[in-house]
Amino acid sequence: MSNLTPERKARSLSVLSAAVVLFVIFVGQGECQTTPPPITPCSAYKNCDTCVPHAKCLWCFTTNNCTDYPVRWLLPPASVCQLSQARWGVCWLNFEALIITLAVLGGTILLSIAVCCCCCCCCKKRRSGPDREEERYARRREEIKQRSEERKVERQARHDEIRKKYGLVGDSDHPYSKFENE
Repeated sequence: MSNLTPERKARSLSVLSAAVVLFVIFVGQGECQTTPPPITPCSAYKNCDTCVPHAKCLWCFTTNNCTDYPVRWLLPPASVCQLSQARWGVCWLNFEALIITLAVLGGTILLSIAVCCCCCCCCKKRRSGPDREEERYARRREEIKQRSEERKVERQARHDEIRKKYGLVGDSDHPYSKFENE
């Protein structure tokens, strides 16, 4: 060992420590991995309360047994169990009532979405530009405003004529200008 230089000793030590670290990592991961427990078949469950919590199982009250849910069909066929006697998810709600409830809720949600979309579209259409009635109202308002301005100008002209007639309009440079002409 005396023929090893300090650089080779440091390199050997670092390689050895890296190997130990890698060994610990891989061995540690291997020991932590566990195999999943064996899957219990649905037929092993003997009552509704133990059967229905598993999504893959269906309890039938006519035969009082737990069977695998037939995933090939959306609804279990009558050969497996009648819908009124089948339980899935909870024991107190039969499959028929579950389907009706979900259909009503789904229909209500879809109808609500459709109504909201229609209302939003109608409101956006209304707000996008002025209606004919609004345009007519704005046009009429402008006409009334113009006539009012014309009457105001005529009235002002009449008042100015009357002031000239009686000598009330003159130079307004100083406040006593109307008394100088007398």
